[in-house]
Amino acid sequence: MDIQELKIFLTTADLLHFGRASQACNLSPSALTRTIQRLEEQLGQILFIRDNRTVQLSPAGEQFRIYARQAIRDFESCRASMAGRHPVSGNISLYASITAVYSLLPDLLEAYRKAYPEVQLELHTGAAEAAVAQVETGEIDIAVAAVPDRRSAGIEFLPIMTTPLVFIAGKELAVSISQRGDEALNLAQIPLVLPQTGLSRRRLDKWLKKNHIVPDISTEVSGNEAIIPMVHLGGGVGIVPQLVLDRSPFHDDVVVLDRTPQLEPYVVGLCSSKRNLQKSVVKSFWQLAVNQSV
Repeated sequence: MDIQELKIFLTTADLLHFGRASQACNLSPSALTRTIQRLEEQLGQILFIRDNRTVQLSPAGEQFRIYARQAIRDFESCRASMAGRHPVSGNISLYASITAVYSLLPDLLEAYRKAYPEVQLELHTGAAEAAVAQVETGEIDIAVAAVPDRRSAGIEFLPIMTTPLVFIAGKELAVSISQRGDEALNLAQIPLVLPQTGLSRRRLDKWLKKNHIVPDISTEVSGNEAIIPMVHLGGGVGIVPQLVLDRSPFHDDVVVLDRTPQLEPYVVGLCSSKRNLQKSVVKSFWQLAVNQSV
């Protein structure tokens, strides 16, 4: 297999449509199909699962996509170095939640583009709780993530800011809670809107267990951003990082509660693998972030 074949595979994996992929690669449909078949023969694995309507990556295809991206990045970096071009060039992939894209990355991305114009940036967005896993699998070079309580040995973190975890409620529920006059928010008697996974969920679960409280969980969502509209709609009390609340379009529709459990705040920053930090494109981005955070 060669780099061009890997690029054809990645285009097909991204589009999941052989016809559109062949147009994007300037190939005939039959030529693209033959390329994929050659890769499958060399690997001894089926890369795509196809029927009359859909195209999906097979488990082997998902694994091969990670390899293909890494191989292309390494090749481009090596070619740039051998050609004597700008010392920092190639591709760098970033992963962040929508909140992080708006809050933490604009100045850093602008500065990086100006400093290293030959680097191609790939920005992927998704749930914050998936950020570290994206780096651990090798699919992403750098992610914006909350620093976990337990760190993997091969992952490095660069703290950028700290944001508290706050409890929020819709305006009507907030009034009802304040009228009760309780000294502290009773989480055993109020429906909760919580993230399915992630650091805030683990910290709250730990607090609930320590205080022998069985919560009434009304809704579980993926991602911190989705909690706020669910709270606004009357789902119950939610817990979110203050940073997410500040950037939410529903910021004025919910109320931050007082007399709530004091959970450890989020420390938010960049994470990358020690292996990726050996690459010039990643190391330069990391150093730029260090300089900006001083």
